[in-house]
Amino acid sequence: MSTLCVFDRIRCERPLSLVIRRCFSARASCVPSGNFVIIMDADLSHHVSTLPLKQKEGGYDLVSGTRYRGDGGVYGWDLRRKLISRGANFVTQVLLRPGASDLTGSFRLYKKEVLENLVEQCVSKGYAFQMEMIVRARQLGYTVGEVPISFVDRVYGESKLGGNEIVSFLKGLLTLFATT
Repeated sequence: MSTLCVFDRIRCERPLSLVIRRCFSARASCVPSGNFVIIMDADLSHHVSTLPLKQKEGGYDLVSGTRYRGDGGVYGWDLRRKLISRGANFVTQVLLRPGASDLTGSFRLYKKEVLENLVEQCVSKGYAFQMEMIVRARQLGYTVGEVPISFVDRVYGESKLGGNEIVSFLKGLLTLFATT
């Protein structure tokens, strides 16, 4: 189910506005005006209020929601999905030592200029893109803060995670391991 279809289903339940940006490359390449950019799933699996508070508290260049530290957690996933996520994060910790606990999550706040620079530096696509953004941020000396989040699985739509995405992630991981 597309993001637009999900929006149509949930707008009856919640007061929402939709801004459509027409670009089809890496998700962060559609950078709006303003000082900060929040990237999150469109299905409302994240609570947006947590990231700006952490950024204000620490002045971070990037704040990432983490499901794997403090009071963070995942709710609504089956065992297979939990194992894939935990496994991907474990392997990235061993190979890349990124200094962040959740590289596969997509809930992040960036200073706009930091995001623009990182997008220029990153070459990965798909799920590996999220991982590369954190790794490159650390490599370039940006400050990265984490805030525990409770991730609740989507109510509408389906995850796009499948075999092709896992292979792409592993290729991206090995590329980062070889180049960082």
